[in-house]
Amino acid sequence: MIKPLLSVHDLHFAHVRGQEVLAGTSVEVQEAEVLVVVGPSGCGKSTLLRCIAGLEKPSRGSVTMAGNALTDARSFIPPEARGIGFVFQGLALFPHLTVKGNIAFGLNGLPASERTQRVRDELRSVGLVDLADRYPHELSGGQQQRVAIARSLVRRPKLMLMDEPFSDLDPKTRSEVRTEVMRILRANKTAAIIVTHDREDAFHVADRIAEMDHGRIVRVAPASEFRSEWTQHPFQEV
Repeated sequence: MIKPLLSVHDLHFAHVRGQEVLAGTSVEVQEAEVLVVVGPSGCGKSTLLRCIAGLEKPSRGSVTMAGNALTDARSFIPPEARGIGFVFQGLALFPHLTVKGNIAFGLNGLPASERTQRVRDELRSVGLVDLADRYPHELSGGQQQRVAIARSLVRRPKLMLMDEPFSDLDPKTRSEVRTEVMRILRANKTAAIIVTHDREDAFHVADRIAEMDHGRIVRVAPASEFRSEWTQHPFQEV
């Protein structure tokens, strides 16, 4: 039996004095797989990503990647040591850094020559070589999204977490960026968990889809199975 790259087991999380957001969430992701998480607003999708990334600490449960415990009853690995890339809503690009400065951020531990080469490679992969010296405010929404993705991929993560990565783009740019993201993920054999409420995004990028409700993953199935059902029973938000 092939062991999963990522295993999330029985995660529980609640904000201080708040209702439980994750109520026993469990899910697995295989090497190079793209898992899309869907569900109604407030069901815990973004919180799940933040717990996997190490930006939130669950009260119970475990997160294991490549056989190493990232979160469990005895250990909690900080975000920067997890080897996970993430692109969350808002992008969080540094306004005072250029495109290449943003992409290079976080590579300070590498030799200068390797750092420079990695940045060049990522600029090329996302088609931003000619914009390397521009600042975020000089870029379109789609270009900013590509910078955020390159900044995460430059560290060569085995897993990418993406929260509504295409939500603020116009339809044409959305399609282009979505295609580019998938090309990069496939080329690097990078696994990904992508949260989206858009069905077309889900159908175009997912190997499998995980449905979440009230803080739990209630179903995981191939994207083709969800497509068939959603075509027969349409509704607005997933």
